[in-house]
Amino acid sequence: MKVPLANLLCITVLASSGTSFPLERRGAASGKEKRVQYAAWDDVNVLAHGLLQLGQGLKEHVDKTKGQVRDITIKMKVFNVTISELSKLTQRLQEDSEALKAKAQSLEERENLVLNVSIDLREKTEELLRDRKKDHERMNKLEEKVDGLMQGEGLEAANGNYSDARTIQWMLEAQNKRIDELVERIKQQQEKLDKQNVRIRTLQNQIHMKSERSSLKRKEDDVHLNASSSEQRDSPVAMASDCHELFLRGETTSGLYTIQPNDSESFEVFCEMTPEGGWTVIQRRQDGSVDFDQLWQAYQTGFGSLNGEFWLGLEKIHSVSKGGNYILKVQFSDWRDEVQTINYPFHLNGEESNYSLRILGGPAGNLESSLSTETSGVPFSTRDKDNDQKNDLNCAKQLSGGWWFSNCGRSNLNGKYFVTPAPKQRHQRKQGVFWKTWRGRYYPLKTTTMMIAPAEIENKS
Repeated sequence: MKVPLANLLCITVLASSGTSFPLERRGAASGKEKRVQYAAWDDVNVLAHGLLQLGQGLKEHVDKTKGQVRDITIKMKVFNVTISELSKLTQRLQEDSEALKAKAQSLEERENLVLNVSIDLREKTEELLRDRKKDHERMNKLEEKVDGLMQGEGLEAANGNYSDARTIQWMLEAQNKRIDELVERIKQQQEKLDKQNVRIRTLQNQIHMKSERSSLKRKEDDVHLNASSSEQRDSPVAMASDCHELFLRGETTSGLYTIQPNDSESFEVFCEMTPEGGWTVIQRRQDGSVDFDQLWQAYQTGFGSLNGEFWLGLEKIHSVSKGGNYILKVQFSDWRDEVQTINYPFHLNGEESNYSLRILGGPAGNLESSLSTETSGVPFSTRDKDNDQKNDLNCAKQLSGGWWFSNCGRSNLNGKYFVTPAPKQRHQRKQGVFWKTWRGRYYPLKTTTMMIAPAEIENKS
């Protein structure tokens, strides 16, 4: 029997409330037909309960779907905010990049200005020095005239001339004093300009690296739009090429630092900081704790402890000094703790020339030179690589250690370290640490230190 849906819903409601109702029948019906009809209504009642449960399930499903739609809406809002923030961040990075480019251009103009000022100052300094030299010559001539007048016959006239000469001399001395003050001011200004140049180069490196990092960051933002933020890191500062550049950056304490010369890997050095500048120490002997009788490979790469005795390494020394004009300072002491120092302008060639050492001028100091001044340079020698100029003898094997040997006899600061008392036999003592023009060929020195710095440091000392 088919029942309309509206009637079915009404029947369902009534059936759930337990209400009973009669059915209309046509004609008389037997008891069996009544039972069949009541059984059909039981089925309708079961169906009604099933529909109620289905409606309840549909309601729960609709509620759940509404919640999911609400969550999706919130996530879409967050995503839209993230996209907006990334767009703003990209715009800020572009603005920063343009600002950095403008700053780089400004720094280049400033560097050119500083360079022009530096050239003008050097020219003025040279001109003042020439004027000072002329004034000294004039003063010497006047003093000679005064002495001649004082020894002449006309004492009274001489006294008058002497008074005039003294006045002129006083004026010259005052002028010389002013010139000295101007020269000192120019030197101070030059030092400031040098420091400013180093700072400008450092800022340029920072700007270049920051610009590259900004460009890379923009590319990452374009690829990863769903990233809400990224960790910001400071741009690394370019390392100094030697200890003097560290000094110009404000470092004044002696100790261990890391440097990176041009076209070279970074490495650690010991810096000796003085009032004039920073020196890169390349050798130290003080107690005999390190054996300096090493082979070529060790002398090329370096050995020992930077806080004690050490040899920095020929390749590292070459990488530091090849960037310009450098000074080699040699400092040693005897067993009475007397100290001597000697400076050389020098150039160290590379491995292709066996690290030959060229002394470019006379030594500065109270000692005569004990290093060869041959224009072609003297190559470095060790007992396994004989490059000395002695055809019939291996100086490194004969004397011990590696050195710039010419004829085996003038110096060897990398020889054996002898404590007092030194060996009595001369053939043993000649293997020691010696500098022939100070204390002689067979005197073993107590300490030695070798260090290098740009030539400009000598002009400030």
